[in-house]
Amino acid sequence: MRARLLSAPSAAASSSLPSAGVRPRRAFWRPRAPAAATPLSLPARASMQPAAPLPERQGGLPVHGVSNTVVGVLGGGQLGKMLCQAASQMGIKMVILDPLQGCPASSVCHEHVVGSFSDGDAVREFAKRCGVLTVEIEHVDAATLEKLEEQGFDCEPKASTIMIIQDKYRQKKHFSKFGIPLPDFMEVDTLHSIEEAGERFGYPLMVKSKRLAYDGRGNAVAQKKEDLSSVVASLGGFEHGLYVERWTPFVKELSVIVARSRDGSTVCYPVVETIHKDNICHIVEAPAEVSAKIKKSATDVAEKAIKSLEGAGVFAVELFLTEDDEILLNEVAPRPHNSGHHTIESCYTSQYEQHLRAILGIPLGDPSMKAPAAIMYNILGEDEGEAGFFLAHQLIERALNIPGASVHWYAKPEMRKQRKMGHITIVGPSKASVKSRLDKLLQRDTYDPKKASPRVSIIMGSDSDLNVMKDAEVILKKFNIPVETTIVSAHRTPERMYDFAKSAYGRGIEVIIAGAGGAAHLPGKYQLTEKHTHEFTMIICFNFQGQIPCLLVYTSFSYSGN
Repeated sequence: MRARLLSAPSAAASSSLPSAGVRPRRAFWRPRAPAAATPLSLPARASMQPAAPLPERQGGLPVHGVSNTVVGVLGGGQLGKMLCQAASQMGIKMVILDPLQGCPASSVCHEHVVGSFSDGDAVREFAKRCGVLTVEIEHVDAATLEKLEEQGFDCEPKASTIMIIQDKYRQKKHFSKFGIPLPDFMEVDTLHSIEEAGERFGYPLMVKSKRLAYDGRGNAVAQKKEDLSSVVASLGGFEHGLYVERWTPFVKELSVIVARSRDGSTVCYPVVETIHKDNICHIVEAPAEVSAKIKKSATDVAEKAIKSLEGAGVFAVELFLTEDDEILLNEVAPRPHNSGHHTIESCYTSQYEQHLRAILGIPLGDPSMKAPAAIMYNILGEDEGEAGFFLAHQLIERALNIPGASVHWYAKPEMRKQRKMGHITIVGPSKASVKSRLDKLLQRDTYDPKKASPRVSIIMGSDSDLNVMKDAEVILKKFNIPVETTIVSAHRTPERMYDFAKSAYGRGIEVIIAGAGGAAHLPGKYQLTEKHTHEFTMIICFNFQGQIPCLLVYTSFSYSGN
């Protein structure tokens, strides 16, 4: 429905939903006075009337910015806020539906309608304001979205996808039909059935609520059979809807953000590692320190899972990496996600801009990282009320003195323990450097030159070069710079040279001091190892017959491969 939001309410002018099969035209907004920023409650909402057609240009409406389409977001939390911030840069109008008048997105959206995104009537009225409807939380009234789609309203991702994601057991059943690797699971509805599950899967046993489970809520672990009754009770009983999963002894939790446009094309962000504390995402490291083979496997599983769903947008796929290097899907979010916050600073296209591109049919942006390494740290409530705010602001003050750190404060009006209040992203030249900066932020004195990951690698072709090259190690250690010394022959052990080149960047190496054969062969080896480009500083030492190096070449080089 093309609609114009009038500057004053009118009881006489009301809009009804379009008849089935009629696709509503995109909404267009008349600029409003600054005072109109006050949130509208649904009982006192502005009336909607069909807008008069605007002059056409080349067969369509003139576009004033990236898009004239009004984007409606169900939910106004921190994800909605960051969506609105990305939209503001692109000149896209954003309206949100959220029951909290002071929700995080209310300060940055074009219009805030106060109402519940799980209320069918509220969602129907809200949809009349929008050219396309999307979500920043999956716990919405999906049944109403499905009816709106039947009447021609544009919802991205589709209601069918949100329905699947809302019920985690249904989600598991759906992905299992498409051959997505998953932990073993089964539905339980009686004490007898959950005891059978325990016998089948063993202990510990993961017990989960089907719906409304997030940030560790709705999950519980039974260590033994005798724990089952209390675990079920803690989750609200079988009538609440439960299922169980075989315990997965994972070694890392990974995540892949996948974006799919309206034409079905997809792009994937680099694989990241998520580190949880008390079942809540605590830290995200980008890129994940895993092999290229595991990265490909994780990306393939994530992309295959998203292609089994309907609709456009950004999707987060959470994965387990097992001890035997198997990738298992944990769950999917049909929206921007905590594991993609770092993309605002570290990637060419943030996940929030990408979501808008996807749902509006704008070409997808480049998801690759523009910074070599990034860490995202969640600011979680450490205490209740003012005491919690004080601790959070102390952390923020320290962050403002950290090179490469960016603070995102969500402006939630209430502080609670373990509540996500903001996040800090740190970007830098290597994983070692951003970890060091995080330690400084958290006031963790963890530096130990004997245990720290090396930042400099000294490499030579044979032990005959050691007498000359070892002096570099002595000097570096005097300055407490972590260093490693390696003897690798490019001729006798080419595979070892290749492995060294392949692993150096991921291990945090920033400077390579190469002597003799290594100096000649390393740049060529690097060109074969990675898809992305990384900068290194190399000190090339041409060593002749074990004498003092007669030539030093200091150079910064990058490598990129096929």
